[in-house]
Amino acid sequence: MTEPLAILQVNSLLSGGGTDVQSILLAAGLQRLGCSVALAGPPALPLSREVEERGIEILPLPRDKASLVLALVKWIRRGRFSIVHAHHGRDYWPVILAVRLAGGGASALLTRHMAKSPSSWPSRTFLLKAADGVIAVSQFVYRVLTRGDYEPDSTAPERRSRPPMKGDLSKIHMIPPGIEVERFVPRKATRERLSWGFGPGHRIFALVGGCSFPYGKGQEVFLEAAALVHSRLPETRFLLLGSGNMQGYLTEKARALGLQGKALLLSHCDRMPDFLNSIDCLVRPGVGTEALGLAILEALACGKPVIAGAIDGIPEAFVSEASGKLLDHSTPETLASAMEEIARRKPLTLSERLTLHEQVAKRFSTEILAEQTLALYRRLSS
Repeated sequence: MTEPLAILQVNSLLSGGGTDVQSILLAAGLQRLGCSVALAGPPALPLSREVEERGIEILPLPRDKASLVLALVKWIRRGRFSIVHAHHGRDYWPVILAVRLAGGGASALLTRHMAKSPSSWPSRTFLLKAADGVIAVSQFVYRVLTRGDYEPDSTAPERRSRPPMKGDLSKIHMIPPGIEVERFVPRKATRERLSWGFGPGHRIFALVGGCSFPYGKGQEVFLEAAALVHSRLPETRFLLLGSGNMQGYLTEKARALGLQGKALLLSHCDRMPDFLNSIDCLVRPGVGTEALGLAILEALACGKPVIAGAIDGIPEAFVSEASGKLLDHSTPETLASAMEEIARRKPLTLSERLTLHEQVAKRFSTEILAEQTLALYRRLSS
């Protein structure tokens, strides 16, 4: 019988983003596979409590990097971990340094959850040599890390030059993310619609994601498209779910566009499966960068179509023709046209929604994520 591995996941933020959720889901999945798993991160945060509620030991970490390294050395020696796995860029070098200082032969593994290579030249040049392996969460991220990606004429500065990493590229592995497909399943619309003040005859389009300047997840272009759609299809309604420093600006934008009571801004939701089952379509404009799009996968798993810009790793999330529409350009006009098309269609039947769910589950479950990651751990520790 194969010896169980002792694994330390490292996440010094646990602030609530997709990277944090993935690190927790991976830890839980590995634990179900019989591994001994702990997560090193800040205590007394909402996500820290979720880690503990899942039965995963949380090892307290300070925020400053010098103390972070020393704390990690202590936990690695005490836990005799075989694998130490970092998820945020700020944790990459502390994990590598701590593994080397701790001794004992643990492997240092890094996951790149972003659709760009590390920002600094030293990290792009030396990280791959210092680490034992790097995971890219999509084929697009793998391409960026191994070959780079360049759009010199892009209006988004972060898209103009994404150079590759240097070193032994065979250390880079592609493992897609996982979602809780047992939670995100097709169901009838819940009381959420009524709580928003929307009725059964409304067609609801939603955008999910942080809304921080300069452009968040495309909330401004979404609102401009919403105004065009609503002028032609008055039964349409719009939701923006996510927090950030654009909230006040977006509230004023919605008012200026005449969308009072038609477009709602929500900062938080504790029942994402209910939320997604209560909308008719998820919208993700193609702005900024996107490794793959967890909200897209969750919506599709609930059997809801998605309208998204065909940038970076987003097309990899579209599992079938029933997934919705991919757009080459995310202008208010193109988004509005796609939203009108979806609004005029008959909603997917329950059978069609269940088929869409199964297509997502076959490729993006937390079970698959844990199994593929564990297989890599075993190769690194053999």
